[in-house]
Amino acid sequence: MVNLNNENIMTAKDASEIWGKNPAYVRSMINEYPEKWPTGSWRKFGNTLVVTTKGMEKVTGIKDPRKKR
Repeated sequence: MVNLNNENIMTAKDASEIWGKNPAYVRSMINEYPEKWPTGSWRKFGNTLVVTTKGMEKVTGIKDPRKKR
């Protein structure tokens, strides 16, 4: 079972904000470069795109900014 309360699962909008990117960044990257995303690191639920920390770290090359606090 997947724990949806896990901090490593977030909406694309939240992920973009956490990594300091444009709000459309994640959607654009998934549409333009789906091969850069690790398998299982993103999924669409209705109109909501959900991504993982692992996926964001891989695509941006930046470790989770929340861990630096």
